[in-house]
Amino acid sequence: MTSDLGPVLVVDFGAQYAQLIARRVREAHVYSEIVPHTLPVAELVAKRPSAIILSGGPSSVYEPGAPSVDAALFEAGVPVFGICYGFQAMAQALGGAVARTGLSEFGGTPVRVVEPGLLFPDVPTSLSVWMSHGDSVSAAPAGFTVTAESDGAPVAAFECADRRMAGVQFHPEVLHSEHGQRVLEHFLFDVAGCRPDWTMTNVIDEQVESIRRQVGSGRVICGLSGGVDSAVAAALVQRAVGDQLTCVFVDHGLLRKGEAVQVERDYVAATGIRLVVVDAQERFLTALAGVSDPETKRKIIGREFIRVFEDAARGVVEDAGAHGEAV
Repeated sequence: MTSDLGPVLVVDFGAQYAQLIARRVREAHVYSEIVPHTLPVAELVAKRPSAIILSGGPSSVYEPGAPSVDAALFEAGVPVFGICYGFQAMAQALGGAVARTGLSEFGGTPVRVVEPGLLFPDVPTSLSVWMSHGDSVSAAPAGFTVTAESDGAPVAAFECADRRMAGVQFHPEVLHSEHGQRVLEHFLFDVAGCRPDWTMTNVIDEQVESIRRQVGSGRVICGLSGGVDSAVAAALVQRAVGDQLTCVFVDHGLLRKGEAVQVERDYVAATGIRLVVVDAQERFLTALAGVSDPETKRKIIGREFIRVFEDAARGVVEDAGAHGEAV
């Protein structure tokens, strides 16, 4: 992620590809976020993205009600990369042509690079990539150069360097695509101008600093369930403010065998965190007695957890107040 711009936004067109694309972008040390295809262009641009990637999807661009791309996106000055369905939607919105050619391609498919351009400068002119399409871009938009082709896709890739836009019919995010990560990185670095300066450590440092600013010298109370989310949240807060943090662990009697003891013993031993354990098993089991509907159970558990946590939190606040501490 560049210092003055936001993340690379991966626009999800309703298939499993968006998560993998976002992961591949982060593996290139560029921060990414996934957004729905229904998000208006104004809201996309408001995030100040470094680039936008249009993901694959299960639809045909010319079917009634199929997801589309607002042409205003391409006038916003943001670099755009289309992949599979996103490539076709991009071509259609820019005035190119998409058609069902009768030459569907699925799985490993040979692609020929006809113009290295910005995406293929250091890859073989013939490579095997992962395709999954029944429609094809039959004509690139005006001003775009066709850079690759296959037997079933006369336009398998295109780009317009001046507008910082490109796209491919295949899936570069899939490991089966030879040099796919390299192609994706060429878009990120050579087309969009991103910098590979993002790591998880950056995120942790930023969050720790943010917590410190918000907390100041006050005390913090955190609900610790034993699960991953609350444990990570507690670890971040503790790294930021140390002994100013008190965690409250509610043993409601619905945990795995030995889990409460494990949290109390191992988590405290590993982190040195200040922990208040509340044994509320009888309260929860009494409230759940005779209840069989799962949704009703969830509501009861949520309600009781909040009440027990609030009671425990009041105790922490009163104790802090007795010692003249701010919370």
